[in-house]
Amino acid sequence: MGKHAVKIHKNFYEKSVWQQKKLVVGVDEVGRGCSAGPVVTAAVILPLNRTSLLLKDSKILSPEERNKAYRWIIQNCQYQIGIVHHRLIDQHNIYQATKIGMKRAIVNLLTHCNDPIGAIVIDAMPISLVKTGLPDIPVYHFYKGETKSSSIAAASIIAKVTRDRMMESYEMLFPGYSLGQHKGYATPTHQTALHTLQASLIHRQTFLGAFLDKGTSDDTKSQQTLW
Repeated sequence: MGKHAVKIHKNFYEKSVWQQKKLVVGVDEVGRGCSAGPVVTAAVILPLNRTSLLLKDSKILSPEERNKAYRWIIQNCQYQIGIVHHRLIDQHNIYQATKIGMKRAIVNLLTHCNDPIGAIVIDAMPISLVKTGLPDIPVYHFYKGETKSSSIAAASIIAKVTRDRMMESYEMLFPGYSLGQHKGYATPTHQTALHTLQASLIHRQTFLGAFLDKGTSDDTKSQQTLW
């Protein structure tokens, strides 16, 4: 089912499904706009009739707030992640790669979940689960889902904390790019490092054209090698 033209009140789906004694799966991603590293998706099931004020869009939370919310989620919720390698992003494009990651997270979660599921809610991305072998569960997607669904907000937090920790660990393996600082996004620091060091093994080759063309002479570009 597609996004709705009508206004969706906060936790509309959660409240509706919980009344049926069923649960909701919230799905979100982090890292679509990055030039290095994977895209990370997460699927989260909140406890029946229970949420938390900690659950907000991960982008507006401070690191301390995100970590506190993350701890609440892993202690109280069912969740799984789906990680899509940068090579698969180059192969399929970021849109399709994100869908692959979301399906992985959903399938991983529902394979281990014995509770009845009444709905799957996704931030923005239309996903079809027809070929996954899952039961016929209604799927809804809508923009700014993190602000309209605590389940999606929880998924955004799990995905964000997971990916940030991955990029921080990559900084030790690929020093000089400040990956732990910008997490692979197109910051001036990242652009400068790419012009100085060229691309690393975890950079997305299909994302690098704008980086390497900007402010780079033809002589310099001829010397660059994309690993």
